[in-house]
Amino acid sequence: MNKLNGRESHSMASILIIDDDVTFCMMLKTLLEKSGYQVTSVFSPVEAKRIIESRRFDIVFTDLRMPDISGMELIRLIKNKEPKTQIIMMTGYADISTAIESIKKGAFNYIPKPLNRDEVLNIVQEALEQVNDEPLEKGTTHWNASAYLEGIGRPSQRLKEYIELVAPTPMSVLLVGESGTGKEYAARFIHEKSKRARRPFVAVDCGAIPSELVASEFFGHVKGSFTGAISDKTGYFEAASGGTLFLDEVGNLSYNTQIQLLRVLQEKSVKPVGSNREVPVDVRIIAATNENLQEAQDKGDFRNDLYHRLNEFQINVPPLRERKSDIMVFANFFLEQANEYLDKSVAGFEKDVEQVFLDYPWPGNLREMKNMVKRATLLARGEMITWKEIPEELYTRKSIDGEFALFNKEDETQAIQKALEAADYNKSEAARLLKIDRKTLYNKLKLYNINVPGKDM
Repeated sequence: MNKLNGRESHSMASILIIDDDVTFCMMLKTLLEKSGYQVTSVFSPVEAKRIIESRRFDIVFTDLRMPDISGMELIRLIKNKEPKTQIIMMTGYADISTAIESIKKGAFNYIPKPLNRDEVLNIVQEALEQVNDEPLEKGTTHWNASAYLEGIGRPSQRLKEYIELVAPTPMSVLLVGESGTGKEYAARFIHEKSKRARRPFVAVDCGAIPSELVASEFFGHVKGSFTGAISDKTGYFEAASGGTLFLDEVGNLSYNTQIQLLRVLQEKSVKPVGSNREVPVDVRIIAATNENLQEAQDKGDFRNDLYHRLNEFQINVPPLRERKSDIMVFANFFLEQANEYLDKSVAGFEKDVEQVFLDYPWPGNLREMKNMVKRATLLARGEMITWKEIPEELYTRKSIDGEFALFNKEDETQAIQKALEAADYNKSEAARLLKIDRKTLYNKLKLYNINVPGKDM
């Protein structure tokens, strides 16, 4: 294998792209060719059928919806001709459930549009590893473990220890932590280290499902069971059977859905909407929440019996501000990812930027840091990321005595009052001292109910 852009590229690997969107097809072809692959593209299903019959490919990218022939039919054609060819379905968000069904029919995986360069190249690498290897169980969701960094500090090591302790067991796990702390990564890590690793991992955002579609999404439905049910649908539980079902933000489930979910966990079977048949399911549940579910129980918003079903083992995923020794470890990890994604070679962070990172509380946690580092990498003109490339809110709330505030209400109030006193209560001057604009200062004064004597701008 050859090394290309930090990746191992299987020499002479052949890829076929099938999509009736010519512009999109050519963009994907260019990306793959630059990474060292032999790529053929076709724009019509008829031409696709002809070329599949005449040539062998290691990987086929195909759109899920095309005129005259469906992606599902292409799976059957390709697998009949060459069972080891790995098929990657390309789909819009609305077709995700159908894409999951395509995996059960033999596709390797699916990737949502618009495509992300890193995701494309990662999934190609994973697919090629299967071409000359034993296939995984159908329905397995593949995961790039290199996207996960454990950290070196004590909180991170404790998290790792708990994951490795509970992963091999059949216990349900409840992941508790603020938004952006990496709860889904932790869930996937548990799955990868479990006895179910070669079976499906299905992630569900419980807050993103419309209430009228919850039963259909979780349990499936049969054709004609309600308006818009134009075909049978496989629900999340059935799609994850044998593997792991990850329920993200489980606290957002309605009380009625909680009752239905509890029944499934007790009976280990689902009944699709509009059907009389019970479908047996075997899933391990990993749930995650950024809410206090015990408080929700006290208010009557979350069932006590469901809470104990989900919380056989609880893991607290620490916020980034409690992982000080890991802050620059994560920052450099995200910088490496951003360099690869943007095809840049930024070497690191200047010392004053590192200090800003260490002092900032990162309310958006790892997600905020990843997005900020990617943006800074794009903006960087030299070898290092400087304060000019990072958002102003990271460093403009410096207090008058030069010490960085802790960015909570008490510290911000104190910094504003010091600035007002130093400026003899001239708001324009106070804003200049705080290195914020006047509008921001007015908003802060109103937010914290700070009264200013009559003297004004």
